[in-house]
Amino acid sequence: MSGHLTTDPGPRDGQETDWRAVKAALGPVAWTDDPAQCKLKSRDFFWFSPILKEELRGTTADLVAMPRTEDEVLIVARTAARHRVPVTVRGGGTGNYGQAVPLQGGIVLDMGAMNRIVWSRPGVAQIEAGARLLDIDRELRPGGWELRLFPSTRRTATLGGFMCAGSTGIGAVTWGQNHFPGAVTAIRVATVDEEPDIIELRGADTGKVMHAYGVNGIVLSVELPLGPAYDWAERIVAFETLVGAARFAQALGEADGLAKKLAAVMDARIAPNFRMLAPFLPPGRALAFAMVAEHSLDGFEALAAEHGGTVVFERDARAAAAAAYEDTPGLPPIYEFTWNHTTLLALRADRDITYLQCRYAVGRNIEQIAWAERQFGEEVLQHLEFQRRDGAVANSGLPLVRWTDRARLEEIIRAF
Repeated sequence: MSGHLTTDPGPRDGQETDWRAVKAALGPVAWTDDPAQCKLKSRDFFWFSPILKEELRGTTADLVAMPRTEDEVLIVARTAARHRVPVTVRGGGTGNYGQAVPLQGGIVLDMGAMNRIVWSRPGVAQIEAGARLLDIDRELRPGGWELRLFPSTRRTATLGGFMCAGSTGIGAVTWGQNHFPGAVTAIRVATVDEEPDIIELRGADTGKVMHAYGVNGIVLSVELPLGPAYDWAERIVAFETLVGAARFAQALGEADGLAKKLAAVMDARIAPNFRMLAPFLPPGRALAFAMVAEHSLDGFEALAAEHGGTVVFERDARAAAAAAYEDTPGLPPIYEFTWNHTTLLALRADRDITYLQCRYAVGRNIEQIAWAERQFGEEVLQHLEFQRRDGAVANSGLPLVRWTDRARLEEIIRAF
């Protein structure tokens, strides 16, 4: 491995940037300094947090660069280093923490035009960082393969953004998280230097840029293993209690013989936010959302019945695939009601909501779910995503929180 990793070329020492010289140096690279476009490309979903919404107000890039090739990325990196201009790397802009926000202006590097599958063979592919996750699966599935993991923002999220700013999502109940050993084979990264390098990180070295938000290198492409493209059917199961739904999702995760892609659990009081699902959801019932391979449905439904659940929504794999890949009118894929889409739907209904992220302990997660339900009442509504972690099944939480002020939010965090 040669070179070093950085996307911050250093301070500008109070000197004004010569933007005419910067634009000239970009040469063949497409760019825009249109104020509306710069503002649009300087935003992500940080407004989920009322704290970040205030802190990141008014931060905007001076210029957006849109490279199409690795060589063009190196031109941007070289230009930024020579002119001491900060670089903020952007994928689909679907993150929630302000990762895509340029805190000191400069260049937003929009990777969306680098979107090719470089190569693929059974079980593995190398894909450019700007490729959208849904488009990747559209291309891979006819050959019998698909991405192991994707976020609920699959339509617009990019692979590089998911690796740098995400961690897991749909598929977690089988495959865990994208930083687990074996989840990524290799990553190609460009440095930001006056003479930039391209570095290929393999194996454990990929951890140097995974979940680093692009602050120490520009991810160009990712080589990763794929999963089998099963026919995924969709089900929603209703339960009398939240803990009952959680016990079912835990059992589903532990049922090694059942092929599954999603196991999410919602407090009954979250259901009114799912307006498009209203005809299917009985009031006052906790819900478990699942994607299960059609060949596993008999076992899935037997397990649901064993735990006292009632299937209230079902969609076969063909209709589910049409909703996901063909953008058919009507109900979207059910994963767009889970993970951070749950938060988005709640915020559309009530702007006084925010959310947290927490991880429940393996072996104690059901006990902790029950504790949180007792502890917070109406103030914190449980949203649970079940996943494999270190060889066992547990869950993370993205609870919806009734916002009052920062002090109370910090009290809730300390309690968790």
